[in-house]
Amino acid sequence: PTWARMVLWIMAEIALIGADIQEVIGSAIAIKILSNGLIPLWAGVVITALDCFIFLFLENYGIRKLEAVFAVLIATMALAFAWMFGQAKPSGTELLVGALVPKLSSRTIKQAVGIVGCIIMPHNVFLHSALVQSRKVDPKKSVRVKEALKYYSIESTGALAVSFIINVFVTTVFAKAFYGTDIADTIGLANAGQYLQDKYGGGFFPILYIWVIGVLAAGQSSTITGTYAGQFIMGGFLNLKMKKWVRALITRSCAIVPTMIVALVFDSSDSMLDELNEWLNVLQSVQIPFAVIPLLCLVSNEH
Repeated sequence: PTWARMVLWIMAEIALIGADIQEVIGSAIAIKILSNGLIPLWAGVVITALDCFIFLFLENYGIRKLEAVFAVLIATMALAFAWMFGQAKPSGTELLVGALVPKLSSRTIKQAVGIVGCIIMPHNVFLHSALVQSRKVDPKKSVRVKEALKYYSIESTGALAVSFIINVFVTTVFAKAFYGTDIADTIGLANAGQYLQDKYGGGFFPILYIWVIGVLAAGQSSTITGTYAGQFIMGGFLNLKMKKWVRALITRSCAIVPTMIVALVFDSSDSMLDELNEWLNVLQSVQIPFAVIPLLCLVSNEH
């Protein structure tokens, strides 16, 4: 029904805008640090918004080319965070216990809810579903359909495994360095790299820049997937028939305007920006059921 489509579309757009603010701001902070503060936050937002379109042009040369760009960005991010993980030298036993034994303090409920939202991300659920259909498979041949589903399951599992490993790297590095210390509450996206460098030292290649390159790669891959997911969400819910670049421009504009406002308002207050980030993660968690439940109902319905 139209009312249900509109409600679900609005929910998906809210989640997408919330995620996009974080991803673009993350990239803008990385650009600001790499330029030694010469490029302000708002300018980093503009650069991130523009380079996203360059990557989307690659889609015209085939979906595999775009996926190759994602692979390079994610590999860069994985290597950067793996380097820091190596520098931290965590206890393997404690890491295993922490991963397998659930334990949650009442003081960290907001962060726990936020972590669920920022890792799953509702718009990525739509993106995975849409990309399954990007493969040319004859639906009348059940053997081909089963084969496609098998390989796509392997591909998705691999992607989720890499995501899990990267998240383990990042969480472990910060837990090992700062858990239980006086400065733990003051660490945020803008100053995290400097704290890591103070803790683990500069070395041949300063850890501050390793952290920033990882954040930049993470932000870039996320903003592209966000724009890409936005096209499918808008086209699917509203049944829009328009050129892809026009749809990309509309979906990008929906997110880039609030992001620019955030960049201008919070430029001078890193702590407020981090607080906003936490609540945006919680917003993602709240929106997950509005993506997952209808999607499961629809894709399991043969009709």
